[in-house]
Amino acid sequence: MKLFDVYPLNDITIVKACASNVWDDKGQKYLDFYGGHAVISIGHTHPHYVQRLEDQLHKVGFYSNSIKIPLQVELAEKLGKVSGKEDYQLFLCSSGAEANENALKLASFYNGRKKVIAFKKAFHGRTSLAVAVTDNPNIVAPINQTDNVIFLPWNDEAALEDAFKKYPDEISSVIIEGIQGVGGINVASESMLKKIRRLCDAYNAVYIADSVQCGYGRSGKFYSHDYAGVNADIYTMAKGMGNGFPVAGISIAPKIHAKHFMLGTTFGGNHLACAAALAVLEVIEKDNLIQNAAEVGDYLINELKKLPNIKEVRGKGLMIGIDLPEELKDVKKNLLFKHKIFTGESKPNVIRLLPALNITKDDANIVLDALKSELNLV
Repeated sequence: MKLFDVYPLNDITIVKACASNVWDDKGQKYLDFYGGHAVISIGHTHPHYVQRLEDQLHKVGFYSNSIKIPLQVELAEKLGKVSGKEDYQLFLCSSGAEANENALKLASFYNGRKKVIAFKKAFHGRTSLAVAVTDNPNIVAPINQTDNVIFLPWNDEAALEDAFKKYPDEISSVIIEGIQGVGGINVASESMLKKIRRLCDAYNAVYIADSVQCGYGRSGKFYSHDYAGVNADIYTMAKGMGNGFPVAGISIAPKIHAKHFMLGTTFGGNHLACAAALAVLEVIEKDNLIQNAAEVGDYLINELKKLPNIKEVRGKGLMIGIDLPEELKDVKKNLLFKHKIFTGESKPNVIRLLPALNITKDDANIVLDALKSELNLV
């Protein structure tokens, strides 16, 4: 049997990782400014994280949700405290797609409706409902296609109002990334997020804040949606939640009430997942990583904006997009193979910077110097 070929792969095999560095099987060291799609939030093999998981593995690694798991209660309390949403409820699952899937389903249970508003360039996952609200026809199979999703232009408040007026009793939810990741690091305006809140209140729809990539402190606030100063009804999270361990969740407003069996999961909230997620929150809190993400991110964004030949720099905190002209399309490849720096991308020519939240200005300067070299500034 061979692997199903779904990704174009770089010819690199990583065998060791520590903090924001990784090493390949030839001993070559790389600076990791991608974190495997914004997953590595507190750095590779963080000692507290490793110890938490090892200690838990010696006790119990897994049992099903048919029994009490005190670690889940501990995680819910810690997440409520660190996120500032202490009166919310937590449902645990295993991936970002699963989180969005359950959020959309829960919203439909709440108001009995079917239609969902999503946005151009959105990416919410690859499973059935999540991919239906994803604006990429290449990954939407015929079986996923539905007339229940309304795609609107990004940050278009008038189009949002018109959609609610056209379907006043049919819209179940609005799902929006606070900062689009795969779409190219596009920041939702504070005005737009406030408008979503007002219209959802007026029409009894559910505001779903997709924080899978832009949450967990990456933006300089716990959820990037928090910049707007309004609360969503459901926050979805994954990626940085477990620092590499598959764990995800949805944080649910108190107005939405649970019923037995409306949601369910086999692996969600297992003992190891909770240990990993708790370790992440403990390190974020102890080391003030949200503040660090804001400070180092601001420094990096401001310095990037000084560089010539870049079309635009977008983002907040340590979720940054560098939009390059076509003639600089090889910069990402050069950063990896010439300068030994991992970054991400959004087609056609946006470099995504998604490093661990505890990077330093010295790390940022390494990336800046490499970019200056590629732009022939040194």
